[in-house]
Amino acid sequence: MFADYHVHSYFSEDTDFPMELEIQKAIELGMDELCFTEHSDYDVPTVVNCDYDAYFKEMEEMKEKYKGQITLKTGIEFGIQVHTTKAYEETFGQYPFDFVIFSCHQVENKEYWRQEPQKGKTQLEYNRRYYQEILDVVKAYKDYSILGHLDVIKRYDLNGEIELEKIKDLIEQIFEVVIADGKGIELNTSSRAYHLKSLMPSREILELYHDMGGKIITIGSDAHNADRVGDRVMESQKILKEIGFNGIYTFDQMKPKFHEFKF
Repeated sequence: MFADYHVHSYFSEDTDFPMELEIQKAIELGMDELCFTEHSDYDVPTVVNCDYDAYFKEMEEMKEKYKGQITLKTGIEFGIQVHTTKAYEETFGQYPFDFVIFSCHQVENKEYWRQEPQKGKTQLEYNRRYYQEILDVVKAYKDYSILGHLDVIKRYDLNGEIELEKIKDLIEQIFEVVIADGKGIELNTSSRAYHLKSLMPSREILELYHDMGGKIITIGSDAHNADRVGDRVMESQKILKEIGFNGIYTFDQMKPKFHEFKF
């Protein structure tokens, strides 16, 4: 199964790249499935949220146009904070998403990429605050499929990547909830594009998830243009097999479907 489950088009605020060109690239690559996961981050003044109605309309047009060439799924990436969970519950109830990524991009309306939550705090303090927010959200919010790029905070950490042992207890608590709820995580392949030293999440975190009994896992390029669609997806499957996973998952109407590795 060649599937990319984290792709953005011009329905996300951080790219103006046409959806159709990304679909055409996926077909050219021989991809089986492509899932768009447009950004939606509530209560953050700098972000323009996905126009859901326009997004669903174009997705239906693309599904019809490329029927028989590729399977297209309508996903979303919710940038949830504890105080916005109710708003996301309302949105989820209004639209028939196939797949929902829960990502943490900010806390207390402060954005990590702007170095706002990090200001005035030690590396340990702002890292633990990040994982605590994720833990609090997964306890309160259940309308999601997987956790996106779990340790993405390292992308914005000017002090480098924190040692796992310093935040492992929080990640273990997160996984306990996620696994019990029948949710999953993703292996986000954009770590190479952003010149990170480790996978995202790191191999240590992937191994921890597997050892704790986690099974549901997707792979996503986090592409914002056609050039990165499908990037390292098949290579990442081999990494997951080395760790001990037996396959990857895709989603349809929020239901996970297992695909065993064939290599």
